[in-house]
Amino acid sequence: MSLRKRSLLLSGHATSLALEPEFWAVLDAMAATRAVSLAGLIGQIDETRQGRPLASACRVAALAYAGER
Repeated sequence: MSLRKRSLLLSGHATSLALEPEFWAVLDAMAATRAVSLAGLIGQIDETRQGRPLASACRVAALAYAGER
């Protein structure tokens, strides 16, 4: 399975994040449900990740969201 890379602005800094397309789909759904942009959602995840790599924190957040559904 290939990763899909997206560029984001987090806290005023440009960064890129590579995740599997399935995780991006869940994160897009999360952002829509919460009425925030994808960058806004990733920013929220970034603020609470407690030292975990951002990609891992995004995967965990996506799995938690999918588990709530």
